[in-house]
Amino acid sequence: MNSRKNSSRGRQASKGNTPQRKKNFQKDFKKPASQPKKTDADGIRLNKFISNSGICSRREADTYIEHGSVTVNGKLITEMGYKVQSGDQVRFDGTLISPEEKRYVLLNKPKNYITTMDDDRGRKTVMELVANAAKERIYPVGRLDRMTTGLLLFTNDGELAKKLTHPKHNVRKLYHASLDRKLDLKDLDKLRGDVIIEGRKVFIDAVSYVEGQSKTEVGIEIHSGRNRIVRKIFEHIGYKVVKLDRVIFAELTKKNLPRGRWRELTKQEVINLQMM
Repeated sequence: MNSRKNSSRGRQASKGNTPQRKKNFQKDFKKPASQPKKTDADGIRLNKFISNSGICSRREADTYIEHGSVTVNGKLITEMGYKVQSGDQVRFDGTLISPEEKRYVLLNKPKNYITTMDDDRGRKTVMELVANAAKERIYPVGRLDRMTTGLLLFTNDGELAKKLTHPKHNVRKLYHASLDRKLDLKDLDKLRGDVIIEGRKVFIDAVSYVEGQSKTEVGIEIHSGRNRIVRKIFEHIGYKVVKLDRVIFAELTKKNLPRGRWRELTKQEVINLQMM
């Protein structure tokens, strides 16, 4: 926009005439300052700078800024909307940070690896498998227990990671469970009703026998992120899971991804995740 008058009209249209404007557009739309400086065009909002560094989401960054966790060039900044210029030194709780290019890596996890950044007991971690996937520091989104195989996403995009792990977004997770004995139909039906695990209701979106296989093989779809929840669901009705494989996560699949290997997400896959 070339004038403050046009900018004002644009804001009025956003509030009045187009109430259904997409949230992403509203978030990315930036009003020009009342007295713009030439350097503003090259700057980046401080909350976005922090989010790009992989620490947290933009909304969380606003809270940290407000509470005095951030300095720029040694000066405490609590101003919302402050812009960081090229060459500025930004510190978060005293640690120098820098914005990174976002990375998204999908791993087909093998068993006997734990989902943690490191382990003081010397056990193998998933980070060893993606050590060469990105020069940026990436983190696992959620977790799979040591013996569970299948899809695990890594990223330095803190905002997306939070979105994918929050139950309200109903991120799809489909597992293939192999049980210690055939699952009786009456027990399968129990999983289609209300299931209470450790005093809390578990929402099971779908459950069925795996087509063409023994009735020890069961597919179960959930969106809960609770630790070992699939194993606990079957233990609740008297079965033991001997193998567990996550075959779908947030509509991502294992197609052409062998066990123990990783790949970067395509641009379209990243867009699809951001639109969830």
